[in-house]
Amino acid sequence: MKKMPINAASQNAEVLIIGGGLVGATLAIALGQAGVETAVVDTQDPQDGLDAGFDGRASAIALATKRVLEGLKIWPALEKDAAPIKDIRVSEAESLFFLHYDHKEAGDEPFGYMVENRNMRKALFHRLRELDTVRLYAPDAVKSLERRNDGVNASLVSGAKINARLSVGCDGRASKTRDAAGIAVTNWSYKQSGIVCTVRHEYCHDFVANEHFLAAGPFAILPLMGGAKNPGHCSSLVWTERTGLAPSIMALDEAEFLAELKSRFGNFLGELEVIGPKWCYPLSLQFAERTIDKRLALAGDAAHAMHPIAGQGLNMGLRDVAALAEVVLDARRLGLDIGEGSVLERYQRWRRFDNTLMLGMTDGLNRLFSNDIKPLRLARDLGMAAVNQMPPLKKFFMRHAMGLVGDLPRLMRNLPL
Repeated sequence: MKKMPINAASQNAEVLIIGGGLVGATLAIALGQAGVETAVVDTQDPQDGLDAGFDGRASAIALATKRVLEGLKIWPALEKDAAPIKDIRVSEAESLFFLHYDHKEAGDEPFGYMVENRNMRKALFHRLRELDTVRLYAPDAVKSLERRNDGVNASLVSGAKINARLSVGCDGRASKTRDAAGIAVTNWSYKQSGIVCTVRHEYCHDFVANEHFLAAGPFAILPLMGGAKNPGHCSSLVWTERTGLAPSIMALDEAEFLAELKSRFGNFLGELEVIGPKWCYPLSLQFAERTIDKRLALAGDAAHAMHPIAGQGLNMGLRDVAALAEVVLDARRLGLDIGEGSVLERYQRWRRFDNTLMLGMTDGLNRLFSNDIKPLRLARDLGMAAVNQMPPLKKFFMRHAMGLVGDLPRLMRNLPL
């Protein structure tokens, strides 16, 4: 990766990626590794992410997504500190019914891994540095983007200019790239907020992920590695709470916050302590009416954003990456124009069903479980108990959690791009 100086002269590239976060950087690596000249523009200096200490945030990486990271030579830098998810336990409030997934019932590999976001940023940056085909403009921003029939021209705030065949918007939920293209967005609020923090606990979690449904929303306890000295004694929490109540919880002092947390967490892992910062953000569903326009594709949160109930947000973004990279490289090998409409239409068709299905599933699960209506509660309990006793259906759900269901890109099938 070449870090481009401010006021660099006009540069030519094949693909311009707007947004260098987890999705944008991974796409740059996928294309750059295959020899595609790629420019990445990001508003944040990557050094800020590298210098950041532990901040309590982590992401779930499904098995299929891990294969993408392996194929792009990113995984070796993550493996040591990634916590495998060996089992998943789904329960509800005080109910005696539960659903238990054991990874051994679906194969030898874990369902996925929990990876600290700071470690992911570092791994992506170090892999990017190995690729001479990728040029990074950061901190910088796109001032104007002209998308013509024969290519795109971007003018940056720094004064640099980039010419490319294709532009890709990876600039998040509030994507300026998407909005400038006139692509409409459908969204709604869940009137819930996600409180995210990390806890250290007395007993080992044995790498079991717990999803505990409460009336206000899901309370997820996700295993982290937690350091070499005492592995298995830290977990990442995603605590869903009503938006009206979340600010008062965040305003509690340490002892009061811990007391509220313990009332929901329980004592199955012994004594608890919160480590690192706490985060709170509103939860909503959002999807773009289309993911392509003239010489433009959208990926990740710029295209779709969902409830964290299934921990699939980043996985779906990296699934976009694997599909888009494959479509672009297939067209390039055939000598086709990689930014041409029929090429981008293949990407949109491929991802539309998968993304719509996941958006609908997460929305439906949250609406089904985030209430205390007695008939629904009984139906949920009986449903969990039934699935627990139906091995074929249970195995399907486990494979879905691993990201192994559907029309998978080559990277997710352990095949080279």
